[in-house]
Amino acid sequence: MKQYQAKNILNIAIAGHSGSGKTTVAEAMLYLAGACDRLGKVTDGNTVCDYDQEEIRRKSSVAAAVAPLEWRNYKINLIDTPGLFDFEGGVEEAVRAADLVLITVSGKNGVSVGTEKAEKAAVKRGLAKMFFVNGLCDEGADFYKVFESLKASFGPSVCPVVVPFLQDGKVNCYINLLEYKAYTYENNKAVEVPMPDMGTRLEGLRTAIYEAVAETSDEMFEKYFSGDKFTPSEVIMGIHQGVKSGKISPVFCGDAQSTDCIDELLDGLIWLAPTASETGGELGADINGDPVELAVNPDGATAAIVFKTVVDPFIGKLSYIKVISGKLSPDSQLVNMRTGNQERIGKVLTMRGKKQEDADCITAGDIGAVPKMQGVNTGDTLCSPTRKVTLEPVEYPTPTLSMAILPKNKGDEDKVAQGILRLMEEDPTIRFENNAETHQMVISGLGEQHLDVIVSKLKNKFGVEVSLAKPKVPYRETVRKKVQVQGRHKKQTGGHGQFGDVWIEFEPSDSDGLEFCERVVGGAVPKGFFPAVEKGLRECMLKGMLAGYPMVGLKATLYDGSYHPVDSSEMAFKMAAAAAYKAGIPQAAPVLLEPIGVLKASVPDDNMGDILGEVNKRRGRVLGMEPTGEGLQVIEAEVPMAEMSDFSTVVRQITRGRGSFTFAFVRYEEAPAHVAQKVIEDAKAEAQD
Repeated sequence: MKQYQAKNILNIAIAGHSGSGKTTVAEAMLYLAGACDRLGKVTDGNTVCDYDQEEIRRKSSVAAAVAPLEWRNYKINLIDTPGLFDFEGGVEEAVRAADLVLITVSGKNGVSVGTEKAEKAAVKRGLAKMFFVNGLCDEGADFYKVFESLKASFGPSVCPVVVPFLQDGKVNCYINLLEYKAYTYENNKAVEVPMPDMGTRLEGLRTAIYEAVAETSDEMFEKYFSGDKFTPSEVIMGIHQGVKSGKISPVFCGDAQSTDCIDELLDGLIWLAPTASETGGELGADINGDPVELAVNPDGATAAIVFKTVVDPFIGKLSYIKVISGKLSPDSQLVNMRTGNQERIGKVLTMRGKKQEDADCITAGDIGAVPKMQGVNTGDTLCSPTRKVTLEPVEYPTPTLSMAILPKNKGDEDKVAQGILRLMEEDPTIRFENNAETHQMVISGLGEQHLDVIVSKLKNKFGVEVSLAKPKVPYRETVRKKVQVQGRHKKQTGGHGQFGDVWIEFEPSDSDGLEFCERVVGGAVPKGFFPAVEKGLRECMLKGMLAGYPMVGLKATLYDGSYHPVDSSEMAFKMAAAAAYKAGIPQAAPVLLEPIGVLKASVPDDNMGDILGEVNKRRGRVLGMEPTGEGLQVIEAEVPMAEMSDFSTVVRQITRGRGSFTFAFVRYEEAPAHVAQKVIEDAKAEAQD
């Protein structure tokens, strides 16, 4: 593939609801442009963009994929994204590298939650948007119904560009309103046909275009309202300016399975989408944190962002990079602004799905990949040492579903941990923790399918089999009463014996652990043995007397005791302290504490009642509700952590994917009696096993 300048490069993220045909649209574009020699199908597992073993098995995308093509002397970098919400991280990676988001919409199902999420992702990044209504050859497809729902959902910026002419409910031909020409398709080729009579509908659609163009500048506004006609080039230029500014979101249509109207979509991208040079570069920060404007200039100092990483145990690490300024070529010496390390570029690649092609360089505005940069992660800025800047990283959604990950074979714990750490390089939406308290490895992700893919990848890529289980809750124990007890340890053996005798007062405290005091008088216990007593208590507190959970909030005061000048030792007093603990804690009204977290759930107004019901069912206390102004309400509540394990799945089901939440630990509270009883019984049963 030849080198292109930024003025001839388009970076297009393809996003939308699952099943709307994103990968199929990408495949049709690549095939028509000659970038692949056959038209692959998702169902057959042979598309360019769905090349991962998991994607082929599931017949749906689980990660973003890059595939460039050449069309009319332009390079179009397609970035195909997953539609399933569990793999939303792929969408964030794509929009970080893109200059326009092409949103696919099902001609049958119309605007769905994924359509809304794709539009929001574009708006958040300030990117231009275009819509493609797909699957018009399918039975039940209704373009005009979908078009009206797009206008209702996203406002007057939605502008028709290519529309179908229907006869007997089926597409007879497609009309390009910019050219004012009609086409049918035979063997993937467009055939121009006479313009059909659409009556007032066609004029209404053309009026919608003219009105949109009139809004793009004062000059166009005056021309339109003075009654003058726009020329085709003025219409195209006006819409191009409107797309670039975000005032116009053009709508195309067709059928990707048959490639009908995909050529019109490709032409539309060339005419209307902003090029890499037109997006105007980026705002970075210098080493002092001050803003720095970076122009898309191939002759400038190099600055690039790593927007995606692929890790393969056989191929190695591959970093996908968008160059904002300058160029990236073999032997380039760059600085990683996160680590401060020098990175030498050994090789530069153009990626098309999984296929690699050596490139001379990646120039400003373009996308490529660099292999074997071990210290480089997604979100890192690579820049010239002569101009150190940091670019905005990829913004990832926060994982909300946590499960314990259990190796099927004993001794595989290290292999599991190493495998997950490698997968985290590839997918930063994964969180991993080796919980020292519950002795469980806990993995967090964006949903059940996300975790299922992680389990599959651990097996297929790293050869370790695991299962998932509900994670243990880190309960605590404390006391509510003051008691005074004796702890005595006496053991006579041959030679020296062992003797330690303590009187300890146990009572509640505000401390996170043990508050140890002493008020021994008269040397009943020598000072040299005080640390041993404290150490003995601290070791005992790791396991409470109710269910074996760590003890907190305990004040222990050593106030009396006795010793033997020969047989007393640190070990003896440590054992005496343990005896006092075991005797005293059961008398001090021990209670179980459960972790409480603050829940902030953002949910649509229509689902408020159901979510509040869920919060109440989970023993939550609602603290307040606040509207966000986007048809959403934010519910704030305190909920026991033990009740939150499946909340992620339930919120997604109730809100159909529109809801989101964060949950963070705040404190411990005494667990209700029935909850404590069940935890204690489970702990006893586990101990017996």
